[in-house]
Amino acid sequence: MPLVRTFVLALTAWVLMACGQSSGPSITTQKAAGAASAPQAAKTEVGLVMKTLTNPFFVEMEKGARRAERDLGIKLVVKTAAQETSIEQQIQLIEDLIAARVGAIVIAPGDSQRLIPALKKAADAGIKLVNIDNRLAPEALSQAGIPPIPFIGVNNEAGAYKAAKFLAQGVSGPTDAVILEGIRSADNARKRLDGARRAWADNKNIRIVASVAANWEIDKAYEVTKALFATSPNIKLVFASNDMMAIGAVKYLQEAGKSGVKVMGYDALSEAIAEVSAGRMAGTVDQQAAEQGYQGVAFAVQLLKGASVAPMTTIETRLITASAHR
Repeated sequence: MPLVRTFVLALTAWVLMACGQSSGPSITTQKAAGAASAPQAAKTEVGLVMKTLTNPFFVEMEKGARRAERDLGIKLVVKTAAQETSIEQQIQLIEDLIAARVGAIVIAPGDSQRLIPALKKAADAGIKLVNIDNRLAPEALSQAGIPPIPFIGVNNEAGAYKAAKFLAQGVSGPTDAVILEGIRSADNARKRLDGARRAWADNKNIRIVASVAANWEIDKAYEVTKALFATSPNIKLVFASNDMMAIGAVKYLQEAGKSGVKVMGYDALSEAIAEVSAGRMAGTVDQQAAEQGYQGVAFAVQLLKGASVAPMTTIETRLITASAHR
């Protein structure tokens, strides 16, 4: 199934949300504890490690980071793995940035724990660290002896709850539902699963017949959805933990001629928004990838200047449906 190739070709015409000013989104921060450390000479190279560029979400994240590079006058070194499941490759990318002696690393980790030993090496080398998108496990950081790393991202549990709650609107009779999960070792995947489950638990008519990991991938989601409908043909609600998986599910439903199934995504990719406009998806969640990239680089620059930053910065999520405007 050549779904990924078709999807990647669509990127050449894709322009989405990265051109706005960084002051636009609503952002909530927790105050940092302690006073700022003494100023020190700032290094100008900042490394950005992302999961992949086959997912347009991370293309947008890089756009935001590049805008920060221009605004702040630093040099950005972007490193990406081949796939979102390529954790060993992300580890190697961190090692490469340590060897290159960058001043700071901004990371959107594919796994919440497995990258921590490599990040410990970076911290021991004096490299400043900023975590965006998927949160590193705080307890694992503590056990590794790494001071808390500032995190910039969304409340994934709340965003998924809002999205799944929208799907549940009007459900007044027995209804089968499924969840397409991301990589289960990723904090954002777990939080989105929790949010969807909590939303559907509020409606006793909804029965979750399956919750299956499709690892954020279009083709995997297509095959998983096909298998789910083979065993549970009456599924009416699908919550996909990202848009790539939602698009895979929609592709199967279209090919199988199945109607009356509401599909929700997460990421607000332009392709997903087009599916929402066409009525093939119920909605998607905008978590402002470009703003996460911008703020991640901005935080790294502040750390290099010896300033303190908020330990937790929450960027607003917005539910996009056919009747809602961004």
